[in-house]
Amino acid sequence: METRNGTQQMKTIGIIGGIGPESTIAYYRLLIAGYRRQRPDGGSPSILLNSVDVEKLLALMENHDLPGVIDYLVPEVKRLAAAGADFGLIAANTPHIVFDELQQRSPIPLLSIVEATCAEAKARGIEKAALLGTRFTMQADFYPAVFSREGIAWVMPVADEQFYIHDKYVNELLQDIFLPSTRARLLEVIHRMREQEQIECVVLAGTELPLVLSQDNAAGIPLLDTTKIHVEAAVARLLS
Repeated sequence: METRNGTQQMKTIGIIGGIGPESTIAYYRLLIAGYRRQRPDGGSPSILLNSVDVEKLLALMENHDLPGVIDYLVPEVKRLAAAGADFGLIAANTPHIVFDELQQRSPIPLLSIVEATCAEAKARGIEKAALLGTRFTMQADFYPAVFSREGIAWVMPVADEQFYIHDKYVNELLQDIFLPSTRARLLEVIHRMREQEQIECVVLAGTELPLVLSQDNAAGIPLLDTTKIHVEAAVARLLS
């Protein structure tokens, strides 16, 4: 954007973070690193961070209180706007279950992790994808609804796998616990879906998952790191 005298003014990004804390740290680091790679003259991005209560959000989700999720997050987005953010993002996948409603009530544009990930999958020519995330994310339709518009089919883990992934996500990953045994079991799930369902990629639709599955590929197929994809879209918006 430009000021009245025609000089360039840096855009400011506002982040709803804390859901969870470790992935919020990853967002912050990746944003700075990605911005600097695109700016040979140096400098750092202007970032506002509003860290919210992951336990409160999870409680609302467990109670299937989506209006409560919206009512909780809208004032937090408005707080970022009031502080000077030009656009915002939610540093988590699960809250995107109410993304459309949040965008409608937000005073600033919000950058969707789902739309950004869909664009990446389309660019790679993916036709069939699997999704790992919290139970709320795996059982909702906000990812399939966006991907289906691009003709990308979805495969979800079976019920007992979903239970395992959600349990480990909430009780380990969100608590900053990353165990080799959990990583090994997640890789087994991916391998099974690759062999039985012929998936072409896995969307790590939980921003803590790349912290335990840090490689780019597993079972011979790519793992789409939604954190990195979201950050790359945010850097592009900052520099546009």
